[in-house]
Amino acid sequence: MAASICKARLVMLVVAVVVVGISSRGARGQCQGDLPGLMAECPRYVGKAGPEVVPSRECCNVVRSVDVECACQYITKEVEQIISMEKVVFVAKSCGKPLPHGSKCGSYTVP
Repeated sequence: MAASICKARLVMLVVAVVVVGISSRGARGQCQGDLPGLMAECPRYVGKAGPEVVPSRECCNVVRSVDVECACQYITKEVEQIISMEKVVFVAKSCGKPLPHGSKCGSYTVP
């Protein structure tokens, strides 16, 4: 149980760093949506560990508010080492904001 809590906190910290990194690189000013809300509602769904899990309604509400394609332009290699790009694409699709096939999210090409 304690290990699960530690993992969840680590993933939340990582997503916080990602959001701050994206914000400082310009996405927050150029991309629509609640990027900080992603940190609050979605970290457990995009972490590298574990299987793909259908995101919560709260996470999806935030995802639907974000210009995901725009935010994808600001994802760095460092961010990609921390989050699962496959899960990012899965969450976007699950929330009704699928990324176009062949598009890029960071260096990841959407199948």
